[in-house]
Amino acid sequence: MTKLFGMEYLHAAEDIVSDTFLQAAETWGLKGIPQNPTAWLYSVSKNKAIDFLRHSKLFNAKVAPALKYAQAAMHPIEIDLSNENIRDTQLQMMFAICHPAISPVAQIGLSLNLLCGFGVEEIADAFLTNKETIYKRLKRAKEKLRAGKVKIEMPPPAEIDSRLDTVLTTLYLLFSEGYYSTSQNTTLRKDFCLEAMRLNLMLLEYQHTNTPAANALLSLMCFHSSRFDARIDKNGEIVLYEEQDEKLWNKELIAKGEYYLNQASRGKQVTKYHLEAAIAYWHTQKEDSVNKWENILQLYNRLLQLEYSPIAALNRTYALSKANSKQEAIIEAEKLQLKHSHLYYSLLAHLYMDSNKAKSIENLEHALRLAKTEQDRRVITQSIAKHFPGTSLH
Repeated sequence: MTKLFGMEYLHAAEDIVSDTFLQAAETWGLKGIPQNPTAWLYSVSKNKAIDFLRHSKLFNAKVAPALKYAQAAMHPIEIDLSNENIRDTQLQMMFAICHPAISPVAQIGLSLNLLCGFGVEEIADAFLTNKETIYKRLKRAKEKLRAGKVKIEMPPPAEIDSRLDTVLTTLYLLFSEGYYSTSQNTTLRKDFCLEAMRLNLMLLEYQHTNTPAANALLSLMCFHSSRFDARIDKNGEIVLYEEQDEKLWNKELIAKGEYYLNQASRGKQVTKYHLEAAIAYWHTQKEDSVNKWENILQLYNRLLQLEYSPIAALNRTYALSKANSKQEAIIEAEKLQLKHSHLYYSLLAHLYMDSNKAKSIENLEHALRLAKTEQDRRVITQSIAKHFPGTSLH
């Protein structure tokens, strides 16, 4: 819809899509879901778009410049909503949003909002900031797209590389939000993960975006997705990695992850996606060997040198405890001082469990106070009950 009207009338496209889904909610609630819901949505949105184009001359001051079809009222209007055109347009939209006129952080937020359906609250969680900041950021970014009349089309090959990093970061954030969501009080949102994988695969189908980094990112997604069914038990509770049933891991997705990781080995560049994919690969090897954790530790060392992040540093500390010792890991963990993270205190509790019961319980209590979701609180409470039965929390 945005491609039809032009980016400067993005709000009209958003309104039509919103109205279409509102009408679906109202109509389907009364008459039931149609035999082909997708076709129904396409048909209704197409009709709304045609009505907009035909009547927009009545609002010359607002929408006349948006009319790409000057004789819209006199000639049939063709709107291509074929699967192929929608797929191609989504790919074009990814790169249009990642325009150099917009800051990288705004590009990512706008992509998550317009292309992937993230709400303002979810984007705020992804960026660890507040809703008001994200709302203003999205509004400014949309204004820049409108003012610049940015076209929804693939940029020239020379510009693709400069925008691809932001596109990959967007897909990475989308998958991460789905794999471990905090905003919706849900541990696993497969729809977000599958959408990120679909868009990533779309990049690999286009010659100029089929890069080692894009392959590495899809490899990472495949490895993580392979353990979907093992991460949640029949009661909807999260299952920690050590307790997962290997028989529930998806071997086909593991094989696909290995395939894309091999594809990613072309060239000499090593990105964070390469390293994270390699780490995820080792997590699909269930055997709890020193060799496994030594490899993971070394990969985390390289990852932190390439791009530091507190979560990566925390995960590296756990690998250190498995490869070397818990005592060595405690020294490294306490240097991090991630006092606003329940994961930090959960890790400390685990590391102290064998040597200092009081400290372990104290850290679990800290983790419980900081946990954002009911799911996380249950995991921590269950850990206390399992390892320290009869303990009363303060």
